[in-house]
Amino acid sequence: MFNVAAFLSYIFLTAYTPGPNNIMAMTNASNDGFKKSFRFCLGVLAGFFVVVLASAIFSAALYDIIPTIEPFMRFIGAAYILWLAWMILRDKPKNSKDNKVRLEPNCFFTGMVMQFVNVKVILYGITTFSTLVLPYFTGMFQVSLFIVILTVVGFSGTCCWAMFGSIFSKLFAEHKRGLNIVMALLLGYCAVSILI
Repeated sequence: MFNVAAFLSYIFLTAYTPGPNNIMAMTNASNDGFKKSFRFCLGVLAGFFVVVLASAIFSAALYDIIPTIEPFMRFIGAAYILWLAWMILRDKPKNSKDNKVRLEPNCFFTGMVMQFVNVKVILYGITTFSTLVLPYFTGMFQVSLFIVILTVVGFSGTCCWAMFGSIFSKLFAEHKRGLNIVMALLLGYCAVSILI
């Protein structure tokens, strides 16, 4: 049975936790303001959509070609999510001066192309489709709807980080340990629910 809580927890945690997209969007907005950083966010949206679409096609092809791979893909997906939880739990505060790097260029093309080398986005798409979506939904309309949902949630996370800019980084710096524990526990819940 499709676990809505695990699905939503995973996609929102992944979209709203620090990653290349969010950190670059936050830095661009801190330096240039939200309006100017929005073109970068639109590039992330375009590239993100292509990567999520490719992840859905790749995951569906694996299911069609090798139906016995589904339990293995669930295990790999759960292991990856547990690894993410462990990395978040172990993360230590960094010197705030180290995070003040000027990222150039702040443009659509950079945001889009970055997605094709962004391991977090690629694994996010493959993990979500292979472990949380395709075991329960296989119709073209259903899968397309999940592609749109993942893309919109990812874009909203990037825009949120851009909108709050340096304010968001201060919040994480002040409450980093507690936030990391909560995020790691929620990711652990997602991983366990995939295996059950």
